[in-house]
Amino acid sequence: MHRSVALFFCLLLPGCVAANVDTSPRPEPRVETPAATRSVGSFDAWLDSFAQRARAAGVRETTLAQARPHLRYLPATVTLDQRQSEFGARIWDYMDSAVTPARISQGQAALRARAVGLSRIEARFGVPPEVIVAIWGIETSYGADRGRISTLSTLATLAKDGRRGAFFEAQLIDALKIVQAGDIAPEAMIGSWAGAFGHTQFMPSSYLTYAVDFTGDGRRNVWSADPTDALASAANYLARRGWVRGQPWAVEVILPQGFDLGLTGQRQSAESWGRAGLRAATGAIAPGTSRLILPGGARGPAFLAYANYDVLKEYNISDAYVLALGHLSDRLRGAGPLRGQWPRGDRALSLSERKDVQRRLNALGHDTAGIDGRHGPATVAAVQAWQRANGLPPDGYINADLLARLPP
Repeated sequence: MHRSVALFFCLLLPGCVAANVDTSPRPEPRVETPAATRSVGSFDAWLDSFAQRARAAGVRETTLAQARPHLRYLPATVTLDQRQSEFGARIWDYMDSAVTPARISQGQAALRARAVGLSRIEARFGVPPEVIVAIWGIETSYGADRGRISTLSTLATLAKDGRRGAFFEAQLIDALKIVQAGDIAPEAMIGSWAGAFGHTQFMPSSYLTYAVDFTGDGRRNVWSADPTDALASAANYLARRGWVRGQPWAVEVILPQGFDLGLTGQRQSAESWGRAGLRAATGAIAPGTSRLILPGGARGPAFLAYANYDVLKEYNISDAYVLALGHLSDRLRGAGPLRGQWPRGDRALSLSERKDVQRRLNALGHDTAGIDGRHGPATVAAVQAWQRANGLPPDGYINADLLARLPP
């Protein structure tokens, strides 16, 4: 759905940013030249067969004819789709790139400039302005980088030759339905190389479900220079996914000496966490149930993640993304840097090493729910079980030291 989701389909995988994604900026692909065009005849044949499926899904012949000149094959998009970095960004590297002094100052200026509209959005959807503006900042640098590639061409290319063809074909059909509804002309539907568009980078299916006409001009115009509809649509998305009014996304906490790290990942009340000796890094622990997360292990910052943390994961399932987004929103409302220090000396594990961690854990009887290099909840739980059994702090943190300790 989203632009940080210029790596969209990879960020949908648990732990993807921290695990195996190159998060450095990538150039937008150029429209193909005759020399670069790959199998145009094959693409044309695919378009003919796709048109039959689109008609069956409710896309009219006139819409297909209107869109056809904008359905072009983009070889560079396929290259970007297939590119997988062996070594990915560590969580703190991603956060460093996402939460910069410039982005903080620009976001605070946007909050001031759009205070009236954002207040109206908050009143309707219950999502704080700083959260919506943080999404805007991370997704498109406050509208400065919305992408310039034909969405129809991107989706058609990825539907034919991408790694998730069925997904992108469904998105292409939804994009054609957007055109069919008169929301936007085919040539004006532009966005990122991964098919997301607008100030907050919706995918077509998300647009159809969550986009709103907040300006009242009769159009859900997330492409406009005016970001109002896009910002309200992002708020609507979070609200309908369960955003809890008045609750934080997370609170940074300080762990006491001798804290039971086996409580990592568990949900408890604020009172229970207080009795366990946790205290907020600044202010107080917010009321409500939360779970303790240690994204950098026992040596890194600790957080109590509330229900809204999981709502943000609905927007993008990567924990690195959610941590960056949440922290940026805190900085926009005036909070300072994190108190905890990341273990910056830890190197990123390669994909083969991440798989090796899972392979070794499974051989020891700890189920990681697959050997794919993606360190989701099952892998973290398996690490905690092995650490506990071997007298180590059970923080679930995976690094080179853990790999070295696991029996080969």
